[in-house]
Amino acid sequence: MKRTLPVIIVLITISLLGIIYVQYKWIENASYVNQEHLKENVYAVLDEVGSQLVDQHQAPDALRVPLMPGVPSNDFYSHFSVTKRYTNYVIKEKLQKAFAARGMGNTHFEFSIFNNVGGYLLANYHDLASDNFAALVKDSVNNLQFRYALIPPAERMWDAFSADEVMVLVLPNYKSVVFRSIGWMIVGAIFFTLTIIAAFFLTINSALRQKKLSEIKGDFINNMTHEFKTPLATIGLAVDALKNERVIQDRQKLDYFSGIIKEENRRMNKQVETILQAAQLDKQEVQLNRKTFHTHELLSSAIDNLRLQLEQKSGVLETHFQATKDLVSVDEVHFVNLVSNILDNAVKYSKENLRLRVSTRNTGKLIRIVIEDNGIGMSRETVGRIFEKFYRAHTGNLHNVKGFGLGMSYVKSMVDAMNGKIRVDSTLGKGSTFILDFPLAG
Repeated sequence: MKRTLPVIIVLITISLLGIIYVQYKWIENASYVNQEHLKENVYAVLDEVGSQLVDQHQAPDALRVPLMPGVPSNDFYSHFSVTKRYTNYVIKEKLQKAFAARGMGNTHFEFSIFNNVGGYLLANYHDLASDNFAALVKDSVNNLQFRYALIPPAERMWDAFSADEVMVLVLPNYKSVVFRSIGWMIVGAIFFTLTIIAAFFLTINSALRQKKLSEIKGDFINNMTHEFKTPLATIGLAVDALKNERVIQDRQKLDYFSGIIKEENRRMNKQVETILQAAQLDKQEVQLNRKTFHTHELLSSAIDNLRLQLEQKSGVLETHFQATKDLVSVDEVHFVNLVSNILDNAVKYSKENLRLRVSTRNTGKLIRIVIEDNGIGMSRETVGRIFEKFYRAHTGNLHNVKGFGLGMSYVKSMVDAMNGKIRVDSTLGKGSTFILDFPLAG
């Protein structure tokens, strides 16, 4: 699993990048094809409308002017100019109809008529340009420009005297027009790519979680085997001793070995109860019997349960109950247990000259419980993972710490269930501080 997972991640990543690149090139090619198709349609529109504009027979009879000798060429050509025979409105309407006939009725455009000689607008005769043409024609990056020469057919000699003009048409933001035509394809490609990426991350996350659970399972089985192996071995030795004739005849020795069996049996029952309790927490089957209690009384009860362990460690425990309001709505049993777990861990992971300090104070509408020790402390990694189920801190050469790594997970679950908060501050080699906040009752 350790070697396979990185290979899977690399292969999927390469495949994903390849798919994204192929889709990008496909979209790029599709946009180019659509842009060329757009140009073809626009040139077809210009050809259709341009043919209509230069056809003298489509102009009103009053404007069909014959050749008049003696008339200045400038005035003569003005009679045959498109700008003289048509208005802005008429030309725009012709263009709109031509665009609509090709399914491009919503296309926005601007246009104007230029004199091909010198390239200036025929402002002397008629200002023929749409409103925004002058502003848009300067931007050749975002706007697409088309030029169409308004030249009549060569076989119509009468029209040979028409003015030499060019129609210029501008499509503003033509890229948006191109992409709009393939918009659903782009959206689909992005959607499915994001779906694949999400599936990829979910798969990797699931694989990492399974790997982590597998490691946790292995650690849990090892811890459980160790926790049960020792008491079972002790019970076995005690049973063998009880079969000895000398022991059978000695009442004091019988009581001693019977007491060992009873104590080890109680120890195993406690371990089983811990595992069952963790299973109940997973299924959220724990029912809290919440009532109003004085925090200081509950803390004193938890501390009393620790007296024997403190004596064995020659430890000292100080209390500083400074909170003036200590009524909380909690489950008495679970509250005492969670505090006992924290204190028990402090004793387990202690050094010589163990000192514990339990203090309280009010902060707003909360009561804050601070439990400090001068034990071996925790690394930053351990602090970040201490509330994970089955996680146990590495203790170096300290091998006498027993348990399944369920205590702190239980503490966090119970604190959350009773609407409290818990955090940990610790320095490796100097000790740890647990800070618990619970809302005051009433």
